[in-house]
Amino acid sequence: MAEQSIHLLLIAIVQEEDLDVATHALHENGIPATFLSSAGGFLGRRNVTLLIGLPESKEPTALDVLHTACRQRVEYMTLPIEGSPMPMPSPVPVTVGGATVFALPVERFEQI
Repeated sequence: MAEQSIHLLLIAIVQEEDLDVATHALHENGIPATFLSSAGGFLGRRNVTLLIGLPESKEPTALDVLHTACRQRVEYMTLPIEGSPMPMPSPVPVTVGGATVFALPVERFEQI
């Protein structure tokens, strides 16, 4: 059992469209990541949860990479017009994308 010196776990939720760019950029900066497929609750869109273990010193680099790779987009969601006798959808702009990142301290990490 080799104990590693990982001090943070970043949990980053990104759009599926940004996965390849984000993981490639993280890898290029020496930051490995594991991803899990997930889905958003509000729009039900497919997204990805990245699990990134790293030393605290690499946190700014990882955040910069995610900021660059995971862009926000405006998409239009159709909603019925309230009070209308017929369901006439009205497109509403919704901002999606970017990354939601949680940083958790890690007391111990072992690769077995």
